[in-house]
Amino acid sequence: MTFQLRGKRVFVAGHRGMVGSAIVRRLVGEDCEILTAPREQLDLLDQAGVRRWMAECRPDAVVMAAAKVGGILANDRFPVDFLHENLVLQTNVIEAAFRNGVEKLLFLGSSCIYPKLAPQPIPEDALLTGPLEPTNEWYAVAKIAGLKLAQAYRRQYGVDYISAMPANLYGPGDNFDLSTSHVVPALMRKAHEARRTGGKTLEVWGSGTPMREFLHVDDAADALVWLLKNYAGDSHVNVGSGEDISIADLARTIVSVVGAEAAIAFDPTKPDGTPRKLLDVSRLFATGWRPGYSLRSGLEQTYAWFLQHVEKGDVRLGAV
Repeated sequence: MTFQLRGKRVFVAGHRGMVGSAIVRRLVGEDCEILTAPREQLDLLDQAGVRRWMAECRPDAVVMAAAKVGGILANDRFPVDFLHENLVLQTNVIEAAFRNGVEKLLFLGSSCIYPKLAPQPIPEDALLTGPLEPTNEWYAVAKIAGLKLAQAYRRQYGVDYISAMPANLYGPGDNFDLSTSHVVPALMRKAHEARRTGGKTLEVWGSGTPMREFLHVDDAADALVWLLKNYAGDSHVNVGSGEDISIADLARTIVSVVGAEAAIAFDPTKPDGTPRKLLDVSRLFATGWRPGYSLRSGLEQTYAWFLQHVEKGDVRLGAV
């Protein structure tokens, strides 16, 4: 173990998001003090405010899970927001962490940092070897910059800053608003509406042929805390399941999990995105970590959570 969490003060930036909230749940069992700051209290886009908060709260470790995120549609419509906001907030947190002597920092990226036509499965050293996927390049460029900034601090100052690149995540706390959601919550929402209304067709963007890897967010949180404690390398680490599935088969699985009686209809006028995106997780698996959820069991758990929280009225749905 390279970093002992017991008795430490750990700041989770972005604790209200799907990933951040999962990390908070996971850290509860680590006998550490979990620090969080809601947006009303701390605006991560405010450099002076971030510096002030970090100086007052003095965390021993920081997990940078805060980010402006969204699917293909949102990335296409708001490129400035995805590039500028992510550059600013991640730079503010990393700089303030260094300024205030944070011992360990974990920066979270995304698998979209890799080239569109990267070798499959994608090794960590595929970074910056080719053009990005245009549908999410703004977000990807910001995440590459954050990863490189953490690495630069490590190389110049010898600090223990590491980065992890998760695969496509899904699970409790996801965004089910069809205008801004990723593929799993979007398909689950569509299947739920088909089941609720008796709809006979479920539309899927693109051809259905792209291959994607998915990881339950609680598995991701477990892997990230594992890396926080056990990894201190210069390279970023891929975090995934090591398995992928076509979008068509994913849609069929979700329809089955939800119990909808809807046929899948593909819309080839919509973009497919990257043809395949499977991470090489051999570096992570070599440390001894493995995921706990299969894809189907993870989807079943997520839909159960969705139903419970729809009844409470606290799931972000938006228009159908």
